[in-house]
Amino acid sequence: MAIERFDHVAIPTAQPEAMLRFYAALGFGVPSVEEWQASGIPFFSIQFGDNKINVHAPGLWQDEAFDLRGPNAHPGCGDFCFVWDGDLASLQSLLRRAGATIELGPAEMVGGRGGGADKGTSVYTRDPDANLLEFIVYED
Repeated sequence: MAIERFDHVAIPTAQPEAMLRFYAALGFGVPSVEEWQASGIPFFSIQFGDNKINVHAPGLWQDEAFDLRGPNAHPGCGDFCFVWDGDLASLQSLLRRAGATIELGPAEMVGGRGGGADKGTSVYTRDPDANLLEFIVYED
């Protein structure tokens, strides 16, 4: 047997409502702020394709009894690279509409496809908790 892929990762957030609005503006599958608040659940998920990021609200990750997390995990600890299935112009337009500031890019980067041998063009930004988000576009 071999490891096939990631199923999900988890990060803490200091600003759950801002995170929900930001990721919704980028087109990720998230509950609305109202749906999440009404659920009473101390976390939510950011869905994309067959993947998700579980996001732990302060009431969960600050609870000393909750130990199913990295011991030093604090908001802003995430560094994610998403494959963008479109062109750079549409990506940059979406980031502008979402209010995301481009920190770097477009820049040629080596991604994870083909064992890391495939180059793509990346654009970097940050979410409301300052997690680093890389969006890579591969030329097919």
